[in-house]
Amino acid sequence: YNSKENRDKNLIKLNKGHMIMYRVEDKYSCTEKELAILQARVGSVLRADDNQNSSLGYKVTSVYFDDIIDSHLQNTIDGYDRREKYRIRIYNDSVEIIKLEVKYKEYNRVKKKTEAITIEQMDALLNGKTIEERTVSKDSPITLFNVAIKKRRLKPKIIVEYDRKAYVFEPGNVRITFDRNIRMSNQIHRFGREKATYHYINDKSNVLEVKYDEFIPGFITQLLELGNMQQTSCSKYRMSRERNEIKWR
Repeated sequence: YNSKENRDKNLIKLNKGHMIMYRVEDKYSCTEKELAILQARVGSVLRADDNQNSSLGYKVTSVYFDDIIDSHLQNTIDGYDRREKYRIRIYNDSVEIIKLEVKYKEYNRVKKKTEAITIEQMDALLNGKTIEERTVSKDSPITLFNVAIKKRRLKPKIIVEYDRKAYVFEPGNVRITFDRNIRMSNQIHRFGREKATYHYINDKSNVLEVKYDEFIPGFITQLLELGNMQQTSCSKYRMSRERNEIKWR
């Protein structure tokens, strides 16, 4: 979801089939003060994502899936270096673009398989049903979802939403995102249909993400230097599931 031009190119790829990306992804948990300082620095040098529709950027809403024994959640809690996530993602409450994604993480490198789906396909998956696929392929997120539903009883677990401000630098395909107001909802039936009731994770749930392909220019790492900022795995899915358990305990 980079610039409008990149988004259009990605949609062409998505509508033709799956898209695979290998990238480095570093995450940092930040206070609001730290995030504001870093955003001011980055914003003075890098170009903002063209899709911003407010001072906070744009809204990202995802419904995350897990199997009957919550394998993905448990692997995150246990700190496994190799993990995966299944999700459906929309932007700014619009179902014009619906992304089906399977994301693999190995240490700080990620591989993401993405495919555009229809609202009818989305509804079927949210109800725990498989959907029709044009071709069966291990690289197709539809195939991966269908297999997981049949063999591991994959089901939607939680909605995660946040406001994202993004900046890009074309060399190295660098993308820096500032995620605020991370919130969760267990009203799965409202995803993509109507406004759900959300609960905020906590006051310190801001996340800085630095993503790039093979290299990141030195001047960008200097912009992001604060000295006391700690790198973290910082899973929004885990934080949301744990917040949900606390709410209903």
